[in-house]
Amino acid sequence: MNDAQPIVTVIIASYNHAPYIEESILSVINQTYPNIELLVVDDGSKDDSVERIKALQALHGFDFRVQENQGLTNTLNGAIARSKGSLIVPFGSDDIMLPERIATQVAYMDGKPEVGICAGNIELIDADGNLYPEKRQRRDVPFRRLDFDDMFLERKPYPPAPTLMIRREALDKVGGFDPNIRLEDLLIELKVTRAGYFIDGLNVLMARYRKHATNSYKNHRFMIDNILRSYALFSDHPLYDEVRYKFLSSMFLKTANRDRKLARELLAQIPFKAWNKKTWRGLGRLYFSPLEKD
Repeated sequence: MNDAQPIVTVIIASYNHAPYIEESILSVINQTYPNIELLVVDDGSKDDSVERIKALQALHGFDFRVQENQGLTNTLNGAIARSKGSLIVPFGSDDIMLPERIATQVAYMDGKPEVGICAGNIELIDADGNLYPEKRQRRDVPFRRLDFDDMFLERKPYPPAPTLMIRREALDKVGGFDPNIRLEDLLIELKVTRAGYFIDGLNVLMARYRKHATNSYKNHRFMIDNILRSYALFSDHPLYDEVRYKFLSSMFLKTANRDRKLARELLAQIPFKAWNKKTWRGLGRLYFSPLEKD
């Protein structure tokens, strides 16, 4: 490691991603930035992830530990507690970093103590690594600086989870990841901005996000429960109800022709006075559209 540059700790929490884990790890090893501490933790995988990771470890010498399943946020907190980096990068075991990603973020965050999180843009790939059609990409989202209200009220595009670089000082200030909420990215972004830091999203392509059958976002109940519980931690905000009902309407629209039982449960939580265009569109899907698969 080069002592003249800050240590960046990249944490990969691996869970049943055997087809993707090697490419994810190699994308970190192949970064142009020299001062990276790579911590890989297998969180109780049932596939052959451990064997694949051990083979890579033998070649590249990164820190690898195996544990019984503890969940993502607990795994991240445990790795952070023993890490050396002043900048922390949680990274998905199914995603891919572009080679200049870490170097770009370190250079940007230098001399900007007000920036608690730096992020960038992503492109979408499928399970086999093929790029999605151009219209579905998020490669060219312009630079934006987000404060707490920008995040909580969704006033600007969210920073993509596969590109987050978090200042360790900010993580320590907010107490790390919440072990009770298993969807880690939204809540840490809200906590860090609530603590007074900014999130700067750069107009730089940094990672490839892999969409496949086991993505967390496809588990609608999991997503809804964790996001609502994240929002509830900020229920003192004057627009909390508005934020909650807006999210419920969005998820009602999304599930209306995919999971009608769940959609009806969501609709029941939205008072009529809070209905918006998405609620009405969701009603149309619920009653007049054929069921679709995700």
